[in-house]
Formats: sequence, structure tokens, C-alpha cells
Amino acid sequence: MGVQYCDFKDVDIDEVDAVVVGSGFAGSVMARELAERGGKRVLVIEKRPHIGGNMYDELDEAGILVHRYGPHIFHTNDKRAFDYVRRFTEWRDYQHEVLADWYGTYMPVPFNKNSMEIAFGEEKAAHLTQKLIDTFGDERKVTITELRAQNDPELAEIADFIYKNVFLYYTQKQWGLTPEEVDPSVTARVPVFVSRDNRYFQDAYQGMPLHGYTPLFERMLDHEGIQVCLNTEAESVFDLEFESDDEDAPLSAINMKERPFTGPIIYTGPLDELFLSRFGRLPYRSLDFVYETHDTEHVLPCGTVNFTVTEDYTRITEFKYLTGQVSDKTTIMKEYSHSYDDPKTQTPYYAILSDENTAHYERYRALTSTLDNFHPLGRLAEYRYYNMDVIIGRALALADELVG
Repeated sequence: MGVQYCDFKDVDIDEVDAVVVGSGFAGSVMARELAERGGKRVLVIEKRPHIGGNMYDELDEAGILVHRYGPHIFHTNDKRAFDYVRRFTEWRDYQHEVLADWYGTYMPVPFNKNSMEIAFGEEKAAHLTQKLIDTFGDERKVTITELRAQNDPELAEIADFIYKNVFLYYTQKQWGLTPEEVDPSVTARVPVFVSRDNRYFQDAYQGMPLHGYTPLFERMLDHEGIQVCLNTEAESVFDLEFESDDEDAPLSAINMKERPFTGPIIYTGPLDELFLSRFGRLPYRSLDFVYETHDTEHVLPCGTVNFTVTEDYTRITEFKYLTGQVSDKTTIMKEYSHSYDDPKTQTPYYAILSDENTAHYERYRALTSTLDNFHPLGRLAEYRYYNMDVIIGRALALADELVG
């Protein structure tokens, strides 16, 4: 059958039981579950000209499958989430590795026992590694914050090296903040790994969709109960009705085509944009991507290289490692991080977490608190940082709640 695309002007709201805003994992899983398990007629509203959200991928002019919104590597310990996405595509085993370019020398990231030998030489590294094991245990992930809190001068030496050569400049480029200003939940994502395992992730289930993410979403949304409107912004189809004229008055209804819509509304977009930024925009970091195609089999030694001490870009990804394609050409992508200033031309990628920003978000969230049928779900709608598997798990849990 294929995905049923539609134009919103032709949609009969009386024939719609549930509305899903966004077609990334949060929206697509919910649409499928509401249609398949709940027997509902689901309308998906997507502002982009394609489905799949930030996971969207396509062949470039060289025939290389590239991710258009940054590299996405699937990894999880959640068997339910992994089994769910396996329903919709074949998977290839892929174990992601990342190297840091340290003034032209490559070292594994997260910083591990092998990185120690590159940085300090084998003899000194053996001594320092043993001290890490004695302090934290073997095969343990230690945050840079934990390491810097130790009073031991040798552990301080390790911490200072990692902080200056792996963490500091990369963090400043990525977030536009000093590491001290970055939320601890973010810094915890860059651990020291007391191990010789060079994989970036150690999750039980890892891999990549064999034919790409876009076909996965096409199959997930291929259901007789789902129709998808592309190039359609929620703000253009929702008429928000408030309890009063007060700026902080909550919603009393969400209208569509001049009538209240009372079925489930799953909203996965930026919550501030739904309310036309009435309290000001929520702060995010955005990204720019520069693609290069080279007439050679490979440019990098692995899927991703982080530039932690040099260059304006944060990292380069070479997609053939991720996709497993065989070609005498290769495409790489350089990634530049910057502030999110213009919703019309930029994409919000990373919420800048802080107490102040969380309070800012909660002010928007309070506007929806009176609507039992409105469900914010996902990175943007919840102003949080989630991996793909967590989003899938949260979507399935919400589906359990709504349809049983």
C-alpha cells in the first residue's frame, strides 16, 4: 500500500480519531500503535517535506547513503525497543567507534586504557591505569567530574589531560559554554572508560537499518489507518483556545477546522513554537553540516573522528562505515555547532539544560496542563536529551497507557 500522503485542506476531521505532530520516532511509533493496537484513524502532521524526523537519510549524488541531520547509530539495552524497530526493517550489525584527533594523532573516545598508552606511553599508562582500577574498579565508566574530584595528584594529572585535550575545546564548540556551565547530565555522557573496549557504546543491542532509516519509517507509517500531511505546520492547523486573556492562562481547547478536537494529540515539536514563542524562544544549539565526496574508498579510519583540540567543526562522520556500502567513492560530513537563532532556517537539536531553561519550559508546559488529550513526547516537546531507543520506549509506554 505504501504511506498514504494527503493535503490537510482535504482532510475530514470527522474521520480522524487521533492527531500526531511530527514523524520521527516519537510520532511514528505513536501513529503506528494508535492505528494498529488502538484501531484509531490517525492523522500525522509533518512540517518537513519528508518523514523520519532527524533520522531521515537518502542517497547523495555519489550514491552514498547519508544522514541529513547528523549521524544516528542505534544502540540500546531495551529489548522491547529493539524488537519493535526490527519489525520494520532488516538490520546489520554495527559497532560504532570514535577517535579523537589529538594534534594529528588518533586516540579512542571515550578515553580508555588504549588512549592512556597513546597519551602517556606504555609504562606510565600501566601505572596510572592501575591507579584508576584501584580507585574506581575495572571496566568502569567514570565521569570527568568524578575524576576531577579526586585529591590524588596522579589522578589529577589524568583528569587534567583529558579535560584539556578531550573535553574542554570540544565542549566549548558543541555548546558555546564552558564545561562548568554545561548541565551535569551532559558531561556524564563523556566518561573515562577503564577498559580496552574501543566501542563508543557497550549496549547489548546495536546496529543500523540495513537499507537506511527512511525505509524503516515508510514501513512503520504504512498502515490503512494512518494518513500523513507533509509541509504542514501544527501552528497552521491548530487554533488554540485559552481559558482567559491572561498570558499564562492555560488552554481550554485545541480546535481544528473550527471545532474542538477531543481525541489524543501527540505533540513532538518544540513546545514554544506551538505557542508562537509568547514567553520567548527556548534556547537550543543548532548544527550546520558540510558534505564532501572523495574519489577514494575511505578518508577516516572509523565512522567518526572528533576534533577535540583543533578545527572549527566538532567532528567528521564517514557514512560508509555506518551503512556498510561498498563503493570507490566516499562521503564525509563535517559538523559545526552554533546558537539557534531562526526557526525558519535552522533546526533545534540540543536543549541547553539549566534550572533557568527548565523553568522557562515548564511555563509553556503549564499552558497544556488542563488538556487531558494533549501529550508532549520527545526531545523537543519535553525539552530533554533522549537517545532514539529511549524515545521509542517512551512512545510504547504512552501507547500502552492510551490503548492498553
